[in-house]
Amino acid sequence: MSASMEAAKEKFVAVIEKQLARIEKMKAEREFIDYTTLDTIIIGVCGGDGIGPAITKASKRILEFLLADELESGKVVFKDIEGLTIENRVKAGKAIPDDVLTELKACHVILKGPTTTPRAGDPWPNIESANVAMRKELDLFANVRPVRVPEQGIDWTFFRENTEGAYAVGSEGLHFNEDLAIDFTVTTQEGSERIARAAFEYAKKNGKTRVTAVTKANVIKTTDGKFLNICKEVAKDYPGIELDDWYIDIMTAKLVDEKRRTQFQVLVLPNLYGDILTDEAAEFQGGVGTAGSSNLGKRYAMFEAIHGSAPRMVAEGRDIYADPCSMIRAAAMLLSHIGYGEKAEKLEKALDFCMYQEKKLVITGRDTGATGEEFADYVMETIAAQ
Repeated sequence: MSASMEAAKEKFVAVIEKQLARIEKMKAEREFIDYTTLDTIIIGVCGGDGIGPAITKASKRILEFLLADELESGKVVFKDIEGLTIENRVKAGKAIPDDVLTELKACHVILKGPTTTPRAGDPWPNIESANVAMRKELDLFANVRPVRVPEQGIDWTFFRENTEGAYAVGSEGLHFNEDLAIDFTVTTQEGSERIARAAFEYAKKNGKTRVTAVTKANVIKTTDGKFLNICKEVAKDYPGIELDDWYIDIMTAKLVDEKRRTQFQVLVLPNLYGDILTDEAAEFQGGVGTAGSSNLGKRYAMFEAIHGSAPRMVAEGRDIYADPCSMIRAAAMLLSHIGYGEKAEKLEKALDFCMYQEKKLVITGRDTGATGEEFADYVMETIAAQ
């Protein structure tokens, strides 16, 4: 057997062993953290890189405004975490440097700005996405992305599996030789079951009557097939909620089908499909710059924008004009998650008013519009006037 084949076998065995160890950790999971039992809730604020620091700063200011009493009493503490820039990650040779990871693990929830992930041809070396690494290190298995456009009858909540699928070992693929490269897709019983159950539990608690599973199980029969079958098994525990399933290719079309799209409520998807479909969905409410997302685990939670770091805007000196609405949405989700639902609702209403109704200030991404800081002031003035 050739040396290349032996190396490939060793690589594949290493991938399997790593995933088996992860499965054992999942089996030992505890219940979700109860924030009401904590004397102090520590909110980590991690600006990331590119436009991340600018839009995260605007979002943090709004959180400080809404949580002023809690900050004064010590119930809530902010912890600023630096070092998740592309330069620092490259210097450390890791997606998340060890000291940064230690700081993240000292928090309960994290507000995280976008981070740059190197692509083939970029000047940076091939390091894993900081997002993917954080989701794995903190076991943030559920990426929850709401999209709501009431006037179009759109009210969708996406439950994207966050730690498996095509992203699970995205930096551990195999270049067998100059003719062949192989990547791996991972689906586990525990990982699929917990995301499916999270979607059905959300539907049950929020009066939803349908959960839609999105796969390509007709072609990717082993991994996508397993994910779909597990969704069907979990659905049996929720007799009042219908499960239907769609293939990812036709699902992208049905989201733009005006007759069909209003029928979707809660959607559960493997990692890659969830990433793609939620970006499409965000366009209905104004683009990825308007959409936030939560990344939930049983011990930690992280809240972020769904878009990238836009290094071109920084290179052109336009980062101060970057749209902070995605991070402000994420801040509202964070507030709701840690038990401040009324404050979250105030923020959501104010943001909708500023973005879609009054529109006194408009973000254009250039000096033709408002800065992110000016827009944050506008949102806080609107909250104060409620």
